[in-house]
Amino acid sequence: MTKQHPAWSPYDNNGGTCVAIAGADYCVIAADTRMSTGYSILTRDYSKICKLADKCVMASSGFQADVKALQKLLAARHLIYQHQHNKQMSCPGMAQLLSNTLYYKRFFPYYSFNVLGGLDNEGKGCVYTYDAVGSYERVGYSSQGSGSTLIMPFLDNQLKSPSPLLLPAQDAVTPLSEAEAVDLVKTCFASATERDIYTASSPPLSFSALCDGFFVTVKMQLW
Repeated sequence: MTKQHPAWSPYDNNGGTCVAIAGADYCVIAADTRMSTGYSILTRDYSKICKLADKCVMASSGFQADVKALQKLLAARHLIYQHQHNKQMSCPGMAQLLSNTLYYKRFFPYYSFNVLGGLDNEGKGCVYTYDAVGSYERVGYSSQGSGSTLIMPFLDNQLKSPSPLLLPAQDAVTPLSEAEAVDLVKTCFASATERDIYTASSPPLSFSALCDGFFVTVKMQLW
C-alpha cells in the first residue's frame, strides 16, 4: 500500500473583500476586517488597507503573510524614491511600481489580490485593479477578494462604467458624490456578507477616503 503524504502548500487564502470607487475629486476604498483560514476565524479586527503615500492607498485580500511582505517592500522602495526625488510618489507612479513588483515575482508570486486607489496628478480619483502577477488597469471602480464575484455585477449595474475599448477614450470616474459612494459601498458589503462566509458581517468596515488631498481612515458599522 502506497504511503499517503498530506498535501502542503506555501499559500493560504485568508479571505476578505475589498472595494474601491473613484469620483471626480475623491476615492473611497473599503475592506472588511475578518481574516479567516478554512472554516476558522483568526481575527475579526484586521485592516486590509495600507497607506502607501499621501494620496495613495492599497487594499489587499488573499494570503495576508504575502500581503505584509508586499507592503513592506513597497514602503522601502517608496522611501528610496523620496530620498532620491525629495517628494512623494504619485498614485499613477505607485500603480506602476506595484505592477513591476508583482511581475518580478511572477514565478513564485505574492498570493495577494490588490486594489490601489487615490488621487492622480490632476486631483481626480483613480482606481487600479490587479491580478496576482502584475497585470493592471485603471478603472472607475473595482472589487477584489472572496466576495468580488458577488459585488462586481452589482457595481456594473449601478455605475455602468464605459468600455475601455471605446474611442475616443471616456473618463471612468463615477458620477456619484462621496457620500453616495460610501452608501453604495456599504450596500455592497451588506449584500456580500449574506452569501460569503469569508466577508465579515458584524465587525465594522475599514474605510479610507481621499478627498481634496486629505486622507482619512475610519471604521463604519454596516447597520
